[in-house]
Amino acid sequence: MSSLPESGSDGQSTVDPSQTTMPLPRYGRVIWILAGEASGDVIGARLMQALHAQDPSLVFAGVGGGRMEALGLHSLFPMSDLAVMGLVEVLPRLRHLSQRLLEAVQDIELRKPDLVVTIDSPGFSLRLLQKIERSGIKRVHYVAPQVWAWRESRVKEFPGLWDRLLCLLPFEPEWFAKRGLEGRFVGHPVLQSGVRQGNAQRFRLRHNIPANAPVVILMPGSRRSEAPRLLPVFRKMLDLLRVQYPDICPVIPVAPVIAPTIRQLIRKWPIQPHIVTDIHDKHDAFAAAQCALTKSGTSTLELAMGNVPMAVTYRVNPVTATIARRLIKVPHVAMVNLLAGREVVPELLQEDCTPKKLAEMVSKLLSDPQMVEKQRMAFADVLEMLAPPVGTPADAAAAEIMDLLNEPVSRSSSI
Repeated sequence: MSSLPESGSDGQSTVDPSQTTMPLPRYGRVIWILAGEASGDVIGARLMQALHAQDPSLVFAGVGGGRMEALGLHSLFPMSDLAVMGLVEVLPRLRHLSQRLLEAVQDIELRKPDLVVTIDSPGFSLRLLQKIERSGIKRVHYVAPQVWAWRESRVKEFPGLWDRLLCLLPFEPEWFAKRGLEGRFVGHPVLQSGVRQGNAQRFRLRHNIPANAPVVILMPGSRRSEAPRLLPVFRKMLDLLRVQYPDICPVIPVAPVIAPTIRQLIRKWPIQPHIVTDIHDKHDAFAAAQCALTKSGTSTLELAMGNVPMAVTYRVNPVTATIARRLIKVPHVAMVNLLAGREVVPELLQEDCTPKKLAEMVSKLLSDPQMVEKQRMAFADVLEMLAPPVGTPADAAAAEIMDLLNEPVSRSSSI
């Protein structure tokens, strides 16, 4: 599956002297895909496979991570350049992000793809879609912006940004419809994660972990701005926990791109966590785990798929937190809790994200079977809500994209 077109349909390229840039030659329809973080890379890779199954002649270009690159995508620039979160945290990188935005727009101008797909990362994705709004290129945004959670006023900026909006959560199409926008539910990619194929014994043997040692998953986030805030708290928490659980075994699953940063941050920890970068090893770790501490977001659904009892914790810049609290409109931040409509898993955020409180919560998860069972019963109900009407989420998303791709072009290009 190549991502760089090599020649035109007649084997030769043709240059239009009126163009300031020469379009790249091509042999099939081109889909330009953008993924801005690790979860988007996973979604993008599955989408590429599903699209290619429907049309093997498709050509892919754009920005992605290791999983998309393994399928032939030559990323325009490192996906990690876009993985930043927080209102304050993004400020020092604005100039660099603006440069990357310009590069993406210019690459689209050069390639003139048949369709552009942006996956999540709304801060970057929606600006890109706006820049190419008048291009005549069909546009799909995959993973609806979570404006139902905060900054609902942004909805007024959305009309015209995309031709199709693909939603992961079952309540989103109705929410957008009430505000004059169409959204299509395609199911949540977590259902294809393969978490349930994990093997606990294999993980313990591979990492030489004793059978009775409690395994605790720590998920500090995939963005470079997240881990430095949570990991120092996790270290102090482990110092407290090892008094009661001297053989406690922490495991940190991370994307390969962020692994060197994590290793550097934990190099002096008295208890050295196992760093897991392979997706299958991650699923084995979930199977072996007694509990987890995770940031909010998709990771809560992954852990629910693995039946891992958890607590959600998060810490950002205090200024970011103050602004966010004024804007957030939902009662919970954990996706599991939002879908259940109640607090299924505890949320220890900002001021509550302390070593002592986290240690107490982990101890409770390790010692309270009733609490664990209540979580697991709720997980099953939540996950049932996330299935598309037919097939897999990737197949459903690919079907929507192919449907749009095959529609006649109704706009004239101005790029």
